[in-house]
Amino acid sequence: MFIANDQPDLSVARTAWAVLEPYNAMIYFAPEAREAYKEVGLKGFWMGYFASRAAPLGAVSASVVSATFYNFHPRMVARAIPDAWKFSTPERVWSARVQAADKALRRLLGESIASHELAEAAQLAREAVVGCSVIGRTLFAAYSDMKWPEEPHLVLWHAATLLREYRGDGHIVALLGEGVDGCEAHVLQGSVGNIARESIQPHRGWSDEDWQAAEHRMRRRGLLDKEGRATASGKALHRAIEDRTDWLALPPWQHLGEEKYKRLIELVRPLSTCIVDQGGIPMPNPMGSPRP
Repeated sequence: MFIANDQPDLSVARTAWAVLEPYNAMIYFAPEAREAYKEVGLKGFWMGYFASRAAPLGAVSASVVSATFYNFHPRMVARAIPDAWKFSTPERVWSARVQAADKALRRLLGESIASHELAEAAQLAREAVVGCSVIGRTLFAAYSDMKWPEEPHLVLWHAATLLREYRGDGHIVALLGEGVDGCEAHVLQGSVGNIARESIQPHRGWSDEDWQAAEHRMRRRGLLDKEGRATASGKALHRAIEDRTDWLALPPWQHLGEEKYKRLIELVRPLSTCIVDQGGIPMPNPMGSPRP
């Protein structure tokens, strides 16, 4: 099952991420979310982002959020956390996030929100989550303790979020294992042409000096040439990190099984495409997510 040339088919995990990501990530761009966070006392977009995504962890410090989010500069996190917990609580912020997701999905999906296909997708996605272990997956573990919503469109959103954070935790493992820090990860992505520097640097808090220092370190490792393009070694490192990330993200899909996996992808793809087409997630975007 999911084997190609006697090896795990890593494209299974890659495809699942591409298809499910818009359904999860629309919450980071929805005006409903910004309004909801403002109503519970948070101040500004980034405080809403950091507090809402970290809320399942509880009222943790900036250091914990920096550790689990990894590729944001710690000083950017520290501008929002722990001050966010002075203005609101993780419980209130989480409730606001779920309510915002409900409103945003109803706007973006229209009549399809009540479809049998969406309900079936929600059931399959929730079943896939059962195949995920919390061991070594800090952010996923925190999210897995949150109460499941009842309505199918929110069940699917919560499952997509759990699966995304499970994958993200694995990506951190892959980066750490190759000795690539948060800023270097972005430089590496840009060096292979995956995402433009101007599309990511301002959104992750790294200064020009930080970026240049990361490039210098990577040149010393033979990963970049003088023009900032990935060398053969840089391309090989990028491929190794992406492959390791995909490999670590396989368990939920192996648990679901090939037939149910294919059905889930078939059901979710038009929903995520609709979200993208309605402007629910920009293309390109800071996550590097492709069209579903």
